[in-house]
Amino acid sequence: MERRTIGAGALAVGAVGLGCMPMSWAYSASRQRGEESVRAVHRALDVGSTLLDTADMYGPFTNELLVGRVLKERRQDAFVSTKVGLLVGEQHIVANGRPGYVKRACDASLRRLQTDVIDLYQLHRADPEVPVEETWGAMAELVRAGKVRALGLCAVGARGGRRSGTRLHDATIRQLRRVQQVFPVSAVQAELSVWSPEALETLLPWCVERGVGFLAAMPLGNGFLTGTLTPGQGFEPDDVRARHPRFTAEMMAANQPIVAGLRRIAARHGDGVTPAQVALAWVLAQGRHVVAVPGTKQERWASQNARAERVRLTPADLAEVAELPRAQGSWD
Repeated sequence: MERRTIGAGALAVGAVGLGCMPMSWAYSASRQRGEESVRAVHRALDVGSTLLDTADMYGPFTNELLVGRVLKERRQDAFVSTKVGLLVGEQHIVANGRPGYVKRACDASLRRLQTDVIDLYQLHRADPEVPVEETWGAMAELVRAGKVRALGLCAVGARGGRRSGTRLHDATIRQLRRVQQVFPVSAVQAELSVWSPEALETLLPWCVERGVGFLAAMPLGNGFLTGTLTPGQGFEPDDVRARHPRFTAEMMAANQPIVAGLRRIAARHGDGVTPAQVALAWVLAQGRHVVAVPGTKQERWASQNARAERVRLTPADLAEVAELPRAQGSWD
């Protein structure tokens, strides 16, 4: 697989990574099977998807434990990314950016991942009670201690900018400017997909100008862009899509023209090319610093996602994607 660079430190990873969150968190719990997920991680590494993206809050903790089972055998094959800064309670999630906590959390992640170094340590969310410079400074100390190789920041908030009239990633860029004064940012992780292209406006250009890697989260639109979901199929209560404004039956039906457009392009690229692969190829076409991080818990999807790197979209394909209807949600 093509290798792409994260940050100025020349950290090289496969152009398509593996988001491990669905194996333990946010999607239907009844479909989470540990052994199947372990096989998916192995398959991802086999096909060159070296970046494994996890977080201590996924589970919580169980996702890192699962990834650690694979790393125990194949640490040299993997680029490990995990996150810190969020704590999961019974019915709530809170931020914790206190320096002491960050250092303890890193040690705990290292134990669960069965490794002595984390390749990319990301701040999941800044703690509003702690200056982000203090949190970032503690993370920088972990780099100097040899426990972490590079630091990353996850984008702030989901869609608040749509309601307030501000640009979606203004708050993230403000945070990035602050933490860059403390220690270099190697990567930024934010949603980027055919139906959520907002990062192209300001966030990705900010990264490109500074040589910062961009990890494209949810590049398949929480599964919608695969074309495998049926409007009105329903989701289990613990599935994030059960509360997502684009996954009501009405909105899923309204957004079908987007999937239809991806299918048309896929058909032009030959047998076996899927809408999901076109969606991932579009993400990869946004720049050499972009790494797509689709999430899955199944071997076959890990393999299919990796093959998207071979799909080369033409200027006509990209123009067609640009003309697809804007995605609708219940906020619109």
